Amino acid sequence: MAKLNQTRFARFRKHAVRSLFSLAMLLGQPIHAQGLIRDAEIEATLSKIARPLFRSAGLGTNLIEILVVNDNSLNAFVVNGRAIFINAGMISRLKTIEMLQSVIGHELAHITSGHLVRRGLNQQSAQTAIGIGLLLGLAASASGNGKLAGGIAAGTIEAARRNFLAHSRAEETIADQVSVRYMVRAGIDPAAAIEVLEMFRGQEALSVGRQDPYALTHPLSQARIRALKGQIAAYAGKKTATSTELKYWHARMQAKFLGFTGNPSYVLRKLDKSDKSEPAIMTRAIAYHRQGKLRLALQQMDILLNKRPRDPYYHELKGQILLEGRKAAAAVVSYKRAVALAPKEALILAGYGRALLALKTTSGDRMALSNLRKARRMDPRDARMLRDLAVAYAKSGNNGMASLVTAERYALLSRFKDAQTNATRAEGLLPRGSSGWLRAQDILAASKTALRK
Repeated sequence: MAKLNQTRFARFRKHAVRSLFSLAMLLGQPIHAQGLIRDAEIEATLSKIARPLFRSAGLGTNLIEILVVNDNSLNAFVVNGRAIFINAGMISRLKTIEMLQSVIGHELAHITSGHLVRRGLNQQSAQTAIGIGLLLGLAASASGNGKLAGGIAAGTIEAARRNFLAHSRAEETIADQVSVRYMVRAGIDPAAAIEVLEMFRGQEALSVGRQDPYALTHPLSQARIRALKGQIAAYAGKKTATSTELKYWHARMQAKFLGFTGNPSYVLRKLDKSDKSEPAIMTRAIAYHRQGKLRLALQQMDILLNKRPRDPYYHELKGQILLEGRKAAAAVVSYKRAVALAPKEALILAGYGRALLALKTTSGDRMALSNLRKARRMDPRDARMLRDLAVAYAKSGNNGMASLVTAERYALLSRFKDAQTNATRAEGLLPRGSSGWLRAQDILAASKTALRK
């Protein structure tokens, strides 16, 4: 069965990538994958928020990941059965945790209802760096995201959208029904689903270039909205409640997005000075950090750590602020504490390795390589970790592995020409038949397929 799926995906990838690169030639510019926002706390929070829905669907909580796309537009999508992708813009602009859960539940319903299997997409592809890069590339193109030039290009991208991402209205209706059942079973108010759809009311009257990607890939209709309202009405009186803990983590996540994506001066002006809540303090810390006010940022972080001295994500954030403030030795201390508190968080481990590299000492470089290799084994899809790991390998004198990891990073980003160049270099430096040499072969094969005209 695994062999059959791999063969099927290889054929799909071959034709899909050819189509995308043909479109790129038509537009006169390359199509690159959108990047992922990798943050340990945000990903852990999304997992907590999704957990009640996964349980109500009868799924294990670790079977499907929630990944954040670095895009401010409103969109969420699935292109395989292993991951739900949500744009940062969608997460930060949904007002309540229930609205976010309704989006997750809807995308989950597309997976559990078999809508993706019928498209022939491989269920395992998102587990690899190349798979993530390719799938995000498909999503970026098929959602209509990007600058389109001329009617022919628009027609081509519309065809790609229909083929790869767009759900039919029948599928949308089924996903609505299934997701409402999941929400009700989980004790989540399903009325939040209507609030989400109301955000996109009237989108279909707009030209393709002006529509939010979510409306493009999740067609709306008044009939669909009426049907959803009728179904939700049938559950009137059912007990719903959101736990205080989930609300707390959701507020922290929103505060983090606000701090890192908002204009720091504006954010600080808008924050109520009397607000001493943890989310407000976190936002201030991040905003001060982005303004280069290290002392003020650390003061805010110390307040948070006094409140929660065993919170690994606060220690990680302090480490990041110190590292980016060029205080490498102090950053190592914070990251080391964060790793001790959350040893299975690959992204925190990667940050620790980055801080160790910044020490610019032989012992620090050696420890960095060890920790970054461990982070890669746990999660190979963090582009920044791969960059740091390549540096650590180069510092250790292992240029073959440095080239291989660099090739993996470029494959993750769908920069297949650069991936091919570095994989070729790695192939020549690594022992023939070794695991690294074989990985270089895989990347070369995928890159050649992607670059074939």
